[in-house]
Amino acid sequence: MINEIVSDAGSRMQKSADALVENFKKIRTGRAHPSILDAVSVSYYGSDVPIQQVANISVEDARTLTIIPWEKKVVGDIEKAIMKSDLGLNPSTNGDIIRVPMPPLTEETRKGYIRQARNEAEGARVAIRNIRRDANGDLKDLLKEKEITEDDSRRGEDQVQKLTDKFVAEVDKLLAQKESDLMEI
Repeated sequence: MINEIVSDAGSRMQKSADALVENFKKIRTGRAHPSILDAVSVSYYGSDVPIQQVANISVEDARTLTIIPWEKKVVGDIEKAIMKSDLGLNPSTNGDIIRVPMPPLTEETRKGYIRQARNEAEGARVAIRNIRRDANGDLKDLLKEKEITEDDSRRGEDQVQKLTDKFVAEVDKLLAQKESDLMEI
């Protein structure tokens, strides 16, 4: 019983950390990286699909992404989708190849992105703490129903706390890494 609660809490905390990594991918740094366009959807034959499903995205140089659509008629749709996204990117088309230059980050935009990254990290920490609260509540319910002893309950709470500390430290490490990426010129 206790092991199930602890392992469930651990897997849910891991999902929160994974979600933070995905959210960090949407915050662009000064370097070009194909994952920046993960959130962009293209209208393709009447339905919205991720850009990766209609084109090949590669890094041309440190500040330029190259997008090669699989069908020539999708070029305009991809260009519109990138412009509509809130990434602040302006693609340029050269026949059937789309180049997306990454504008250099100003100090002000860097600070804004760092603020956004910190908010995302705080959201992940809150989610992890909520998972801890739920797991501890489940342990207390088992204790009330006399299915486990007080010692077992304390041991379970200690295990959940160790998991929480581990994942909060992981979130802090991910945030520090993203901040250093953002401050890099």
